[in-house]
Amino acid sequence: MPRKTATRAQDDLLADFQALVTDTEKLLHDSANLAGEQADELRLQIHESLKRARDTLRDTEQNLRERGQAAVDATEDYVQTHPWQSVGVAAGIGFLLGLLASRR
Repeated sequence: MPRKTATRAQDDLLADFQALVTDTEKLLHDSANLAGEQADELRLQIHESLKRARDTLRDTEQNLRERGQAAVDATEDYVQTHPWQSVGVAAGIGFLLGLLASRR
């Protein structure tokens, strides 16, 4: 389930940035022909797109930090509970990496 949440957040962020790019391109294309109220409306749309993208990015960053901290905490708990198994796993991984590195 956390994978789906991260994927959805990435999709939301991508959609917001695509909307931002589209609005910016529209602003650049129409800016020569717009004056007064039309230009203000377009600037407001760009500002709202930027705000949505910034908020989504902030939420995604916070979510990733929380998930990363949870992974660190779970790893620390496991290592403290099972120290010899952790040493064995680390030694095994080191041995395999040594074998792979010596083949090159």
